[in-house]
Amino acid sequence: MIGDMIRHRRKEKGLTLSELSRKTGVSKSYLSYLERNMKRNPSIEIVKKIFLVLDLPLSSLMYQEKIISDIPLKEKHNSF
Repeated sequence: MIGDMIRHRRKEKGLTLSELSRKTGVSKSYLSYLERNMKRNPSIEIVKKIFLVLDLPLSSLMYQEKIISDIPLKEKHNSF
């Protein structure tokens, strides 16, 4: 999920949620919701801001969504 990708990359870069919030202009609470996969379907503008700061290509999001959508429904329920 997008939240897992964001959290992993943020930690790789050594950023706190507060630092990411300051650099992106996205609230800390919103980022927290995203990272915990509690906020689905963020706007592309928000995603672009976050990915720019984290040096993540937008194509990685599309690739991840393709993989998830290709998993049969039964496997999705068992793996999450």
